[in-house]
Order: sequence, then C-alpha cells, then structure tokens
Amino acid sequence: MDARRWTAGLLVTVATVALAGCTAEGAEQRCVTRDGFLECAPDQRGNAPDVTGELLGGGNYDLDQDRGKVVVINFWGSWCNPCRAEADDLENTYQATKGSGVTFLGINVTDSRDKAKAFEKNFGVTYPSLFDPPGRTALDFDIAPNAIPATIVLDREGRIAALRRGAVLQDDLQPVVERVAAEGAR
Repeated sequence: MDARRWTAGLLVTVATVALAGCTAEGAEQRCVTRDGFLECAPDQRGNAPDVTGELLGGGNYDLDQDRGKVVVINFWGSWCNPCRAEADDLENTYQATKGSGVTFLGINVTDSRDKAKAFEKNFGVTYPSLFDPPGRTALDFDIAPNAIPATIVLDREGRIAALRRGAVLQDDLQPVVERVAAEGAR
C-alpha cells in the first residue's frame, strides 16, 4: 500500500474516532459529509476533550466557560499557508455568527509566541487563541499538529458536531455553524 492511501485511510479513521460514534443505521445516515465537513446528528456526537490553557494574548481559557454556546475551534500556525488563506473566512464567520451564541477559539500549534501574535495582528483575527506550541490540545482531539489547519464545531453541550481537515471558506463554514447554533438557540 502506498503512503498516500495509508495516510488517507488513517485520516478517515481518525475523523471517525474524533466524532465518537458517528455511524450509519440502515438506510439512514447519521453522519454526513457536506461541503468538506463531516457532520453528525446530535444523538451521535461524542464529547470534546477538556480544553484549557494559556491564551496567546494573556490570561487563561477553559472550554467549560463557554458551555451553552456553539464553539468553533480552529487549529492553526503562523507558518501554515492554508491557515493564512482561511484567516479572513474564519474572522468573517465569527463576526457574522457571534450574536447567535457562537464563539470562536483558535489553537496555535508548533509556533513561537511572537510569530503567532504577528499572525493575528496581520490577519485581523479578533477571537482568542490558546498558545499550545507542543500541540497537546490537537492531539487530544486526535488531530496531528502537522495536519493543520483543522476546524471543529462543538454544539452547546460541548459535543463534536462537525469536523473539517484543511482550510475553510466562509461559504462552507457559516452554514454549518448556523445549523448547529439553530439546534438549541436560547
């Protein structure tokens, strides 16, 4: 088996594990791929791991503080060209959805603090980011730090609703975020 096929198979397996329990039942598919996202029905979602750490801009973050909100988590690095390409799309989606009980969290991996801060400033990123140089949080989500960017959408209960490996576009991300936000709007 060549390396590409093995890697593709591994990524499919990891995505399945990360979404903990997404299955097909008979003819009814419980998880679907739509616009590059793997999305699971609410009753098929697994819980996200604990997400805590130091924010790039100072202070600490704990995912529990955002319970009740839809949380979009994006893994990125200043050295990552696809991360640069998606920065505007992420920020625009954040601005368009934050009034609907949606928040965003970046997780910066394998980077220096100065380069990460310069990235946020240069690309106009206004949502917070964890500073996680060793990529521990990515590994907790079964995302290898060298496989970024990756974006995960958590529902209001802290469960993994959608996952995309690779850069996102606002036209693809925003509908996913809006669907998840509409599930339990308060």
